[in-house]
Amino acid sequence: MKSSLIDRMLALPRHWKRAIAMMVDCLMCVITVAAAYYLRLDYWSIPTGIQWVSYAAALAFAIPVFVFFGLYRAIFRYAAGGAWAAISKAALFYGAVYCTIFTIIGFVGIPRTIGIIQPILLFLAVGSCRMIVRYWLGGGYHRTKIFGIRKRVLIYGAGSAGRQLAAGLASSDEMLVIGFVDDDRTLEYNILNGYKIYPTTDLGRLIERLKISDLLLAVPSATRQRRNEILEAVRGTSATIRTLPGLMDLAHGRITVSDLQNLDIEDLLGRDSVPPDQLLLTKNIVGKTVLVTGAGGSIGSELCRQILDLRPDTLLLIESNEYNLYAIHDELSGRLGQLSSVQCNVIPFLASVQDAKRLATIMATWRPDTVYHAAAYKHVPLVEHNPTEGIRNNVFGTLVTAEAAIANNVSDFVLISTDKAVRPTNVMGTSKRLAELILQALATQTTTTRFSMVRFGNVLGSSGSVVPRFRDQIRRGGPVTVTDEAITRYFMTIPEAAQLVIQAGAMATGGEVFVLDMGDPVRIVDLAERMIQLSGLKVRNMENPDGDVAIEVIGLRPGEKLYEELLIGDNPSPTGHVRIMKANEKMIAWPILHKQLLALEHAASRSSVSEMYAILRKVVPEYSGNGESLDWVAQAYLDKIGSRFHGYDSREVA
Repeated sequence: MKSSLIDRMLALPRHWKRAIAMMVDCLMCVITVAAAYYLRLDYWSIPTGIQWVSYAAALAFAIPVFVFFGLYRAIFRYAAGGAWAAISKAALFYGAVYCTIFTIIGFVGIPRTIGIIQPILLFLAVGSCRMIVRYWLGGGYHRTKIFGIRKRVLIYGAGSAGRQLAAGLASSDEMLVIGFVDDDRTLEYNILNGYKIYPTTDLGRLIERLKISDLLLAVPSATRQRRNEILEAVRGTSATIRTLPGLMDLAHGRITVSDLQNLDIEDLLGRDSVPPDQLLLTKNIVGKTVLVTGAGGSIGSELCRQILDLRPDTLLLIESNEYNLYAIHDELSGRLGQLSSVQCNVIPFLASVQDAKRLATIMATWRPDTVYHAAAYKHVPLVEHNPTEGIRNNVFGTLVTAEAAIANNVSDFVLISTDKAVRPTNVMGTSKRLAELILQALATQTTTTRFSMVRFGNVLGSSGSVVPRFRDQIRRGGPVTVTDEAITRYFMTIPEAAQLVIQAGAMATGGEVFVLDMGDPVRIVDLAERMIQLSGLKVRNMENPDGDVAIEVIGLRPGEKLYEELLIGDNPSPTGHVRIMKANEKMIAWPILHKQLLALEHAASRSSVSEMYAILRKVVPEYSGNGESLDWVAQAYLDKIGSRFHGYDSREVA
């Protein structure tokens, strides 16, 4: 009944709502004048003679004053601090006028105290009416009925962001703020905007005692180390940790309560960023023509975003995947619309790095100053089962792009490499090491193009990486699959990796292999456990058979290593950046390497897998694959002929 009445009230036209509000305020004026007489005379009286003037004056002054101060423009069910300020100002102005007429000037037959008592009563009455309407129409009554199903939340941080978040949640049907938690010991057990501030000591027990379902981090400036500490404090509880994207966005009104995000693994594994060297960031980009291959990939797309912000003259996007190219071009075009200070031509090209003629035409036409070569097949098991295509793309795609760069006098060429190129156990890593060797050798053959390579480990959230896979498995209820309990990996956020790639490339003099500081390696099983807990779930295992999501060990995949390395040799050289080192790696002279590349190209053209493996081992002696071909076509051919497989030639199948 009440709910339907609320719906009808909310559905009324705006002018009807204002008319009702004015009628209520008129009634309050009359009632408060009568109440003022009662308080003064100690009995209820019917106005006579001159006393009617006090009633008429209340109506004549109050309504115009309330209109002037905007009381009827406010939406009552969302009334907050601004509305109360307007009511206070209006009541003060009205009180000054009413008091002047009936207390200072005065009328015979009207007690002078009426001029003081009535404005006070009117302020209380009008304020109370607004508060009741806000509670009723704003859903307070309804929320009281559904109190039991609202999430009970604590806000971590009683600063500006926390207060704004609490205000935003005040009208939420989904969350009920129980209080604040703050590191400041001087605030403990104080009351802020009606909410108690609790200490951070024994946070886990506090969450259990108050039956908290969500802990909302409203500390945008908190370091990743501090977020890790908070996570550790609530491990074992049922609380889900959510966070705000950033204080500045919140302050500018760009963030709403709906933008609360689950605290993601990226918030914990990534390091606190080191301020970039602006000279290095801008050296190869500002006012120049920049080309990015693999522009639609995880690293390539982030490179494009950061490059665009650095104001190049032209940004050329090369991508073989049509949708990925469309997506990044559309995104960059949208960013250009928001960045009025950036004037840049963003040009997308559907092209493969294996297509020498296409790349040569693009570079000859647009004459790029800087090339970031991010195009590569990177998924270890897929390349292991498709070695010929992996070599064609990663090795000869790099060679084709580099030769086109030399022919068109590109100043700087930066290869995005991988830690899997170090003592590789798979074709993908070996192909990337061979790509490094190509650029090292070419650097000795040209003075026009500075070649450099930047080697780093896994980036969080990249397509096909472990984090999105775990996230999807947790969403489906598990199990979360880990290849080995002892397996470790280095991790870095995509934005940090892209920023360091740009800075490393600007340090190059020719032929350097730069290595990014990846921090400490992470056990993948620990990563899985943390992601489960961040989702507000518990790990199901022998100690906790009633948990939510199990972790299952499935064994190493083809070509997979237990741990990755960043250096082949020892004693890397420091650079001018604390997160960038320079590896001292062996190289192969171009005449020798060129002969091996011709042989590898010949073997790849015939899909002779065994011959390709033999050449890879000769050129990259650190390669420690098991020697068995996992090529799916070759395996199918082996099954077909029913004999042991020594080599495979595509012409035999034909």
